[in-house]
Amino acid sequence: MYKFVLMLIAVGLASIVSADTIESEIVDRIKKVGEVCVEGDDCSAASATVAVTEGAGGGEATYRKSCATCHDIGLAGAPKLADIPAWEPRIAKGIDALYEAAINGLPPGMPAKGMCFTCSDDDLKVAVDYMLDSIK
Repeated sequence: MYKFVLMLIAVGLASIVSADTIESEIVDRIKKVGEVCVEGDDCSAASATVAVTEGAGGGEATYRKSCATCHDIGLAGAPKLADIPAWEPRIAKGIDALYEAAINGLPPGMPAKGMCFTCSDDDLKVAVDYMLDSIK
């Protein structure tokens, strides 16, 4: 009987130690690992600066990153890059209509910003210009 009681006490103590260890591991995994300093803020405590610019590299870079998935293969009716007949009716609507479709989407297949929510409107316009240059 004493062995059984001692065994229960040992198991209880082990679970307490284990719970503390688990909690400590969780705290380590979710602890703060850095600081974000936004340009224009007082960043005197920041130790490193990272510049983030979407669309760096011009229209081709934005196209490859965000547009090529659909426009390379014509997914969901997307006009393929360099496919003149597919682009002609869209071009006839004017450049502003093309920019508008890229920024706000065009049902049923073109989602707003082509799902590139980190792209600025200017990034998307440059990508549209790149696609149009492919058919000239």
